[in-house]
Amino acid sequence: MRNLANRPRRGDAVLRGARCANGPMDSDRRSIQIDAGRIAHVGENASPLPASQGSSIDIDLTGYMVLPGLVNAHDHLQFALYPRLGDPPYGNYVEWGEDIHPKFADVIANHHAVPKCVRLWWGGLRNLLCGVTTVCHHDALWPDLQREDFPVRVIQHYGWSHSLALGGDLLEAYQAAPVDAPFILHACEGIDAQAEQEIAELNRLGVLGARTVLVHGLALDEAGIDLLRERQTSLIVCPSSNDFLFHRPPAMEILAGMENLSLGNDSPLTAAGDLLDEIRFGLKHCEIEPAKMYAMVTENPAKGLRLRDGEGAVKKDGVGDLIAVLDKGRSPADTLASLSMHDVEFVMIGGCVQLASETVWRRLPHAAREGLEALRVDGITRWLRAPVNELLRQAEVTLGEASVRLGGRPVRSAVLH
Repeated sequence: MRNLANRPRRGDAVLRGARCANGPMDSDRRSIQIDAGRIAHVGENASPLPASQGSSIDIDLTGYMVLPGLVNAHDHLQFALYPRLGDPPYGNYVEWGEDIHPKFADVIANHHAVPKCVRLWWGGLRNLLCGVTTVCHHDALWPDLQREDFPVRVIQHYGWSHSLALGGDLLEAYQAAPVDAPFILHACEGIDAQAEQEIAELNRLGVLGARTVLVHGLALDEAGIDLLRERQTSLIVCPSSNDFLFHRPPAMEILAGMENLSLGNDSPLTAAGDLLDEIRFGLKHCEIEPAKMYAMVTENPAKGLRLRDGEGAVKKDGVGDLIAVLDKGRSPADTLASLSMHDVEFVMIGGCVQLASETVWRRLPHAAREGLEALRVDGITRWLRAPVNELLRQAEVTLGEASVRLGGRPVRSAVLH
């Protein structure tokens, strides 16, 4: 069974005029045709494209660079509206949880009062705004995450446990997980002896294997990394969360040998911002090379999470999940390294326009504009394929008017024009 995300989007579109990423260091000017949600043709602008369907939309992206939609390997979507909570540093994740619940009980209760379905949708929007088209939600699937109109793709086929300390019977969960799906859990999240010893216990239980995906791994030493390589186990790092909670980001000199290494954004409870903020944090504080970072949010998570539809690349027969940013003449990897949410001007998922800046919105044909609603986030307007005005209204009922913040960024209703 394929690890399909929630939505079989089947839009038809032709994108023209942009420079298109072929990988982290290579790009050229090409046109892209998407039929029924999949990339049917990628070619030079001078070459005529196959005749598009009558329902196809034609979009001029001259002056832009097209990158593959990003894959966020780790998030907790229900916490998108929460602020950062904690009084660090801590020794491990259990200490953090035991500290914040009594200390920030009022803040937690207030945000928890927002209906969970509303919070999950804001989690999807937080990802969409920074160019994520596929996200791995580390929790049980909620019905809204399986809806075809959810803002981004959410991985549907996986097994999971929270962690050794908080996940119940871990071996039972591992054995119950589908054998063709990733099994995901937090591990070695901390800097004390408890965090360090978790890798040995996971090995003793027999839950380290090619389908296992560990999240954080901060306490891993070189022997632990060697064990993961031997077991072909994947690892997801969340640098800004680790730095906040434990005052220590991942040590890339230890992780350098990990081939199956991906980047996750975690939640605003601990993270610095969105996935693009996480990328910049990792580049600066972990000294990850741009080309390696590019792989950590495209091909690596697609492999580790067993995605099978061409996610993380722009290639024929892959899903039509693409983003566009202004072309400044840099390589795709260097372009990605410089981006913030403000730079993402176009997101397409399965051939359907999910996000447009005001500039790109003006270029869209009328058919592509239908269903998009304007929202003001951190001082910029984005047109999003989601009921953002109703979602904002429902969040403000609990949190207060003009008090909604998405990953720390202020959210307001946009003035339509």
